[in-house]
Amino acid sequence: MLSIFDGLRDVSILSITIRMLLAVACGGIIGIEREYKRRPAGFRTHILICLGAAMTTLTSQYLYLHMHYFTDMARLGAQVVAGIGFIGAGTIIVTRRQRVKGLTTAAGLWASAIIGLALGGGFYEGGIFATLLILAAELFFSKLEYRMLDHAPEINLYMEYTNKNCLEAVLRLFRELNLKILNLEITRSAGSEKHNACAIFSLRLNKKCKVEKLLADIHTIEGVATVEEL
Repeated sequence: MLSIFDGLRDVSILSITIRMLLAVACGGIIGIEREYKRRPAGFRTHILICLGAAMTTLTSQYLYLHMHYFTDMARLGAQVVAGIGFIGAGTIIVTRRQRVKGLTTAAGLWASAIIGLALGGGFYEGGIFATLLILAAELFFSKLEYRMLDHAPEINLYMEYTNKNCLEAVLRLFRELNLKILNLEITRSAGSEKHNACAIFSLRLNKKCKVEKLLADIHTIEGVATVEEL
């Protein structure tokens, strides 16, 4: 442990102030990155969650040390860990094209709550270091993730098409390119001219096939309204 924080581990006006300010700063740092990417939970949301979690730990310590309520000090913190799932679930959505969004934001909210608990309990080193690691994961590791996805052997494609012949032509293209169909989901058109039928393909690519080239080839097939990678 760092000796610089030794005088701030007891519950005092100074330590409470520093813990709350650190919770605001660490939550805000994580939230800025989400705000920049226009995610549902951004700057203020992360601050409020981190600060609220810090206050939970501080309240537990106050009840135990000053009010002499001899109860489990970790009980309130445990409720934060479980309860934050309700807020995180609100940021996760499944789009009309069966694409899941918001998982990273939900995980960031949960991690912000844990950081708040750590800072509220006086574990300054853990809270600050965790904030830096989370920021690195959201800013830098995402680039590594995208690079890995570019070389992923399996992909999911969403396609809207107008007629059965179009679907058969796409399946024929997959066979010509020696692509293996792992799964196929088809939603038929309701008979209205405004609604196209759609299909979701799970494909296993070979080393010669590139995603951009595959999408371009599918776009050239007559009857394909839209196609994109999920």
